[in-house]
Amino acid sequence: MLLGVHCANLTWPGGPEALGATLAGVARAADEGGVTTLTMMDHYFQMEHLGGPAEPMLEGYTSLGFLAGQTSRVELGLLVTGVSYRHPGLLAKIVTTLDVLSQGRAMLALGAAWYEREHLGLGVPYPSTSERFERLEETLQIVQQAWSGGGVYDGAHYRLEELTLVPQPLRPGGPRIVVGGTGERKTLRLVAQYADACNLFATGTDDVKHKLDVLRGHCDAVGRDYDDIARTITGTLTRPLDDVDEWLALMQEYADLGIGQVWVGPDAADPVGWTEQMCESVLPRLAEIG
Repeated sequence: MLLGVHCANLTWPGGPEALGATLAGVARAADEGGVTTLTMMDHYFQMEHLGGPAEPMLEGYTSLGFLAGQTSRVELGLLVTGVSYRHPGLLAKIVTTLDVLSQGRAMLALGAAWYEREHLGLGVPYPSTSERFERLEETLQIVQQAWSGGGVYDGAHYRLEELTLVPQPLRPGGPRIVVGGTGERKTLRLVAQYADACNLFATGTDDVKHKLDVLRGHCDAVGRDYDDIARTITGTLTRPLDDVDEWLALMQEYADLGIGQVWVGPDAADPVGWTEQMCESVLPRLAEIG
């Protein structure tokens, strides 16, 4: 099983003055320690359960550009990019730029977005749920078209008259596309139709098994090979370093369902030290699971 490190809680020691150095330290530890993917969140405001807007939150793609210069191996992305935050043509350009400057290490994870407060707070339009999902599907179509020849795109919500990206991504076929979310009717259908990977919440093996069964059904319906889609999870109720054996046993249960990558977040009290410990004491054993 592969390890992803996800930087969600940025209330780290030293405050804003130390945030850049600490984030760089996490990135270098992950890069040198063998972590597969390093991700940030895509939010304007910190989420309510982590303290809300009073707590620090960095703009995602600016942060990834910074991290590209701090690393040389780890895949970089946002988990997940909210479809309402950027026009899809601009998003395709941003992710392509990240891929080129990182030497082919960009990942594009997309979701329908959900945090209304931050949209209203910064004056960003927040369409209805149904419209956000329509825009999510068009965005998936646009980025795939941008990375496979370009041209004109004419959809219900977006019209792009000259979908031209020069240079193209360095990763063959473009960055891998991950669709995040667990919605059975819309989200998992979009995974089956467009994505290289799904990203589910680690809500227990029974629930994840059910979601994967739904995904398999969508794959059958659209003629997609289920095994072509990587299955990933984010977050676990058990903190890995609290009881490594217990956590690895849980990861084995997820791996038995076909999960191939797990994202967990650094301990806010010592994010660099946590990342180093994960790479030293957990990652080698995690790599044996699968």
